[in-house]
Amino acid sequence: MQHHESSPPVHSPARDARRVTVLAIWVDGIVGLAKLVTGIIVGSAALVADGIHSFSDLVTDGFVLAATHYGSQDPDHDHPYGHGRIETLATLFLGSVLIFVAGAIAWSSVERLIAAAEIPQPGLWAMLVALLSLLAKEALFHLTMRVARRLRSKLLEANAWHSRSDVLSTGVVLVGLVGTQLGHGWLDTIAAVIVGLLVGKVGWDLLWESGRELVDTALPVSQQEAMREVALNVPGVAGVHDLRTRQSAGHTMLDLHVVVSPRISVSEGHEIGNEVSRRLRQAFPALTDLTFHIDPEDDAGEGDPSRLPGLPLRPEVERALTQRWSDLPAWPELRDLELHYLEGRVTVVACLDEHSPLDSRQTARRLEAAAADLDWFSHVEIRRLAPAR
Repeated sequence: MQHHESSPPVHSPARDARRVTVLAIWVDGIVGLAKLVTGIIVGSAALVADGIHSFSDLVTDGFVLAATHYGSQDPDHDHPYGHGRIETLATLFLGSVLIFVAGAIAWSSVERLIAAAEIPQPGLWAMLVALLSLLAKEALFHLTMRVARRLRSKLLEANAWHSRSDVLSTGVVLVGLVGTQLGHGWLDTIAAVIVGLLVGKVGWDLLWESGRELVDTALPVSQQEAMREVALNVPGVAGVHDLRTRQSAGHTMLDLHVVVSPRISVSEGHEIGNEVSRRLRQAFPALTDLTFHIDPEDDAGEGDPSRLPGLPLRPEVERALTQRWSDLPAWPELRDLELHYLEGRVTVVACLDEHSPLDSRQTARRLEAAAADLDWFSHVEIRRLAPAR
């Protein structure tokens, strides 16, 4: 018995992500324009380049806005697990952009050093614009990161680090402006190389994490064991195996097999599985998609049963038993047959009326002897039923 559950879509995270991204668009636009205009006025190529860098952030902001919108859409026919992987792909893109930005920062600084180009003194006004831009982007970084962590969004986290890369590059420019003002332009190159390495490290981490998510990397073993313990503590659970996890856009998906007693009803086994699902969701809020399979025995390590030869189902079992039992004295007394598929064979529970004169043990022996030639047959048990009311 297998059951699949998905949490209902929540729309507020997408709205929060959209708001902080729209704010980032405004900040990037204003900061980029201020740097560009000031750089042109004072003749600072570094400040002009940093302004262009800020304008490039508008492109990634728009990308994040689109990815957040489409990634938060409800599951549909073509995407039954939702659209969360759109965010993952966007995070890969932003990680790549960060690495590119890191290389560009370091390369342009080295080129300026090699060219030994003379840079005019920028003045206090240019340094003030760079400082205000740095503070604005640093505030945007912290705000975006706070929202990203609350929503567990790798995409927003990537965009926050993109804002931090602009902070660092502006810091490089500010150091260069101050150094140029004091006659020490070489400070710009050293700072740029250090910043480039830091930004590149962030970009690589984002690429690595997103790549692991795309290839369905499991949660850490410690978290999987914690999930297993939660399931095992549910009354009626005899075992848990084939527990598998994967992630998508900050959400966790879980598949597991739950072992219950083979003699309980189907509905009881299903409700035990539902309780396992409830407790796991309470213990692990990031769990949004859960599939449980109810097993009557622990078949861990035996492979997928659907790939193995199967046992006969009820119609075939009843035909075979009718051929062998129809001439026995117990046949007219049988009110029902219960079938239990255990240990690769079929156990038959023959139900007799509570007041039947037949001896239970003798009847079971006769029924077993008559069906002994069936290779799938295990044994017979007798159960007495109260008269129907």
